[in-house]
Amino acid sequence: MKQLSLFASLCPRSNIFTSWTMRAKTATAPLASRGAAIAIKALCPTLFLLFVAAAGMAQSTSSTDGWVVLPVTEYAALRHAAFPSDAEPVPPPVGATLSRIDYDLKVDGDLATGEAQLTVDVIKDGWVRLALHDGLMVREAKLDGHQVTLLTRPAEKGPGGADLLLSKTGRAILTLKIVAPVTTVAGTDILQLPISNSAVSHATIELTRQGIDVHITGGLLLEHSETASGSRWVANGNGAAPLTFAWRRKVDDQRATQPLRLRGAVTELVGLGEDSTQVNAEVRVEVLQGVAQELHVLLPDQFTVNQVSGAMVADWEANARELTVTFIEPVQNTARFTVSGELRLPRAGKLDVPLLRLPAVERETGGVAVEVLGAGEIKDRQAKGMEEVEAAELGQLISSRQSPSLIAFRLQPAEGKSLRSLSLNVARYTPQAVLTANIEEADYSALITADGKLLVQSRFAVRNNQRNFLKLNLPAKAVLWSASVAGRPVRPGRATDGSLLLPLEKSRSGDEAPAFVVEISYLDHVQAWSDRGHLRLSLLAVDLPISKSRLLLHHPPLFRLAPPPGISGSFRVTPYEVPESSVLRLVTSPAAPVTTIQQDEPDAASNQLISRMRDTKRPSAPARNLPLRVAFPHFGPSIFLKSELTSENQTPVVELDFQRDKKRGER
Repeated sequence: MKQLSLFASLCPRSNIFTSWTMRAKTATAPLASRGAAIAIKALCPTLFLLFVAAAGMAQSTSSTDGWVVLPVTEYAALRHAAFPSDAEPVPPPVGATLSRIDYDLKVDGDLATGEAQLTVDVIKDGWVRLALHDGLMVREAKLDGHQVTLLTRPAEKGPGGADLLLSKTGRAILTLKIVAPVTTVAGTDILQLPISNSAVSHATIELTRQGIDVHITGGLLLEHSETASGSRWVANGNGAAPLTFAWRRKVDDQRATQPLRLRGAVTELVGLGEDSTQVNAEVRVEVLQGVAQELHVLLPDQFTVNQVSGAMVADWEANARELTVTFIEPVQNTARFTVSGELRLPRAGKLDVPLLRLPAVERETGGVAVEVLGAGEIKDRQAKGMEEVEAAELGQLISSRQSPSLIAFRLQPAEGKSLRSLSLNVARYTPQAVLTANIEEADYSALITADGKLLVQSRFAVRNNQRNFLKLNLPAKAVLWSASVAGRPVRPGRATDGSLLLPLEKSRSGDEAPAFVVEISYLDHVQAWSDRGHLRLSLLAVDLPISKSRLLLHHPPLFRLAPPPGISGSFRVTPYEVPESSVLRLVTSPAAPVTTIQQDEPDAASNQLISRMRDTKRPSAPARNLPLRVAFPHFGPSIFLKSELTSENQTPVVELDFQRDKKRGER
């Protein structure tokens, strides 16, 4: 320890030897001497050699007492761990906050002058700084009635802002004499008051003008009054944005004194049910002159209104034959609302379709769609003041319906009191006796090559009562070549799920409905043939049931085809037979003679109908590029297969074994 004292006197600037020392019991004195030597080496390198020599001599002595030298920071940490102090309270997140701001201003020209009363709550002890709103010119400031001075806060752009210094905790009221600018944009005066930092904001604005329309942004207008001296507005801000007042002089509107002129459109959907008839209508009205406070709708007899809804509808009232719809505010341009109701009509036979009319309009347009709910169909129809169209032309209300018995009519433009009527003849059936469409026979012709190319021609004899489209799905690798319906090439549509849609012809229901041919040709690819293997052909799937199917498969002459043993598929190999459907026999087949059907001469009624259709002027449809009808090549040896009933959306599958014919003979 003498060496340590000597070294301390030689190194008086060392923090170790000028700090606190602590005497402690140690197990061995050499350990303390080595720790002191390490600390001295770091603090006084010039005397390290002398101290090491002295420490070496001290190691020869052994004693139970010794000294340990610690830095001040380590000693303070040990003392804090032995005697912990109480936790200091967490300071508040803000020193002061603006709780409320009240504006009381008077607008004169392009300036608004008055007072802004700020309620300030000081939370932190000591001096705190409160930032005031930017954009206001402060002429005088008083805190609890005593005049104070604000500190100017510089800014990168503009005049900057002002801060208030406070030292007393609690609530204080700061009154500011302010001047706010009023800007003018396109004839509209705008006054913007900052309120974003306050929890509650309130503004009272006086204007020395009358006949003013005011619009509030960033708050809610509570009061708008006009006196002999001017206008007064009271508003509350929402705190999310500055409170903005925008006003301009009222424009005298002469529309209210003008006679009312209207145009209207009624799009109606009528569902003929077994017990009751449901009616849903969309009414659109356009005001050409004046303003419409309410609208009158003429109702059918015994019609019950269930609901009237719309954004502009305030109230509605229905009596025996009239529906009165009151709007929230007078309509100057357009309004739209929906009407739903019901009435009882005969379930079958001849009936008149209920129509909603707008008797007060100068021109009434729109449309009517009728569907039979349940097992039934519409046989005859007689319309006055309307023409039959496709359902897709009458808007979303009608085009979204998928009923097979839906018919649609467009109202011819006329005044609301013009004569319109629609009479139908409805036939009802038991559910088991109704079949809207089916395929009575399917005729497939396929040509396959040894390298895996497959050309398929599918011809369907379809009987259709009310179906609009035939939905079909080609094999995964197939490419459509051509499609035709009743001998006319068509362009298929595409459904949302990727399937193809072919438009169908509609005809009478029952067994008397004539059949027509739907033809689809496509190219597919299968696995290339080797000397021997198994062939699996997947044909296209349709969403109609198929009563019977026939397949004529042409294959390369170097191979022989046979049904696989032990596999009983839907198709079976049989001798060739001609199609049973008469419409399928009209097309020439290589294995069967050409068969024709003699058609009867048209009678007088048919000739009259043809003449009337020729004289009717219809707008010509734009020309479209239709696919070409491809003639199927019948050549090479073939095998014939038949199948019975195929359910809807089922993929017909043919399985055969092929083997190379060593004799290379043609059959």
